[in-house]
Amino acid sequence: MVRRIEVDGGSAYICEICGLGYADEETARECEKFCSTHGACSLEITRRAVYFPKRF
Repeated sequence: MVRRIEVDGGSAYICEICGLGYADEETARECEKFCSTHGACSLEITRRAVYFPKRF
């Protein structure tokens, strides 16, 4: 399920599977669907990411 977060004065829609964020909810849903189906991210979709989670 896609969730919305506030980032740097704007908002991003987050793919709950990979954690990447997108400017629009539709792209985040597309990413989530691809991630859950293929077990990996699509380079075509991730090019549109505007938020990248910090990994420790």
